[in-house]
Amino acid sequence: MTSPTLDAGADGALPARGRSADAPSRSAVGRTDGRPGSRLRTKRRLEGGAVTLGSVLAALVWISPLILLVVSALRPLSDFLSNGPVSWPQELTLANFPEAWEAGQFGTAYLNSTILLLVKVPLGVLVASLLAYALAKLEFPFRNVILFTVVLGMTIPIYIAIVPLFTMLRGIGMTDSIAGIIPPYIAFGLPLQVLILQAFFRRVPEELLEAARIDGAGDVRIFARVVLPLSVPALVTVAILDGVATWNELFLALSLLSSEENRTIPLGLLNFQGQFATNYTGLAAGILIAVVPILVLYMLLQKYIVGGLTAGATKG
Repeated sequence: MTSPTLDAGADGALPARGRSADAPSRSAVGRTDGRPGSRLRTKRRLEGGAVTLGSVLAALVWISPLILLVVSALRPLSDFLSNGPVSWPQELTLANFPEAWEAGQFGTAYLNSTILLLVKVPLGVLVASLLAYALAKLEFPFRNVILFTVVLGMTIPIYIAIVPLFTMLRGIGMTDSIAGIIPPYIAFGLPLQVLILQAFFRRVPEELLEAARIDGAGDVRIFARVVLPLSVPALVTVAILDGVATWNELFLALSLLSSEENRTIPLGLLNFQGQFATNYTGLAAGILIAVVPILVLYMLLQKYIVGGLTAGATKG
């Protein structure tokens, strides 16, 4: 009886039992699949590290003016002048802050700016929201023309309108008055506010408005009871941006306000600029006094700004 024979290769070697002769080994497969994955993970780590490092450097460059401002406010003027602004102070002092408060008359300036903030911002947001709702949801002739005209106001520089504006306010006796500066502030703030709000109002579902109309609600009630509650993120965003702009506005205040009792915070900072010299450290302390409240408010509410600007970007 002849025993069964196994086929041998050309070199006489027998194939391994239970495995095809041309099948690659597991170790070879592991090496082949592992090397590209390892290189990919290493590449991703390097890219992530580079992005993190770049972000840190960009943040340091971005915040460096604020750091320089704080250091300048905490050093004596003599040290600032002798060693230069970009140097570590030889000594630190808090004396610049009470001196800056008195020199800038910030007690009166804070009161006037706060009045403007509490009156002008809510009133401006209300007017802008009414106009934006009409342009976004109501049908009437020349709606797009009116929207284009309103948004076109963003391209008009303030200094072009200052002469006719001053003439009109003087004609009605409202120059050098906090109440007189509120209407121009509202007018120049409307274009950006209307642009943001009407884009958000367009995203309000028409079904909600139709349901409210079926229930007998008019346009005013729909606006107050349906649209405004749904638009809180956009309204808060507009209010914050308008508040920051109002707090920091200089040109109109400088042109329309002249008496000391009506000065706002940006006008108070002008007291540090003399004809022949400038109190740099006092100015730095005054700038910190001026910007810290609105900066803290901005940092606390920044999530509402991002949410309000992106809430109407996509349908959901």
